[in-house]
Amino acid sequence: MTGTVVGQTVASAMHTFPKTCGPATTVAQARELFGRPKVHALLVVEGGLLRAVVERADLAGLAGDAPAVAAGGLAGRTVGPAADLRDTWDGMAREGRRRLAVVGDDGRLRGLLCLKRTGRGFCSDEGIRARERERAGLG
Repeated sequence: MTGTVVGQTVASAMHTFPKTCGPATTVAQARELFGRPKVHALLVVEGGLLRAVVERADLAGLAGDAPAVAAGGLAGRTVGPAADLRDTWDGMAREGRRRLAVVGDDGRLRGLLCLKRTGRGFCSDEGIRARERERAGLG
């Protein structure tokens, strides 16, 4: 994919049905979700609006009953769908970031830009659906 992203936007590579949680999600619940190896960020959404992106490190030292949304943030964790994919990818590599929430100008969550573990491309809707079918024994 590295040679094919020139002139493409983030929207062309984002995963369009990311898992989300609501603002009532507690730190304890967030820690449980982070127990899954593929979970790198929790997208806290309310009424379609992205309220926070929570990462594992955000939860350090917090009480389990605290709201996870208060621990997260948006700065440096979001990108617009029209952003240049190559520039965004380069920035993710520099910062060691594997996930960016894709958010429209209206604050609505549009998707998730999910850099593969190899760093050589992005998770696709098709690939994610295939993994889900495999886990369900339908693959």
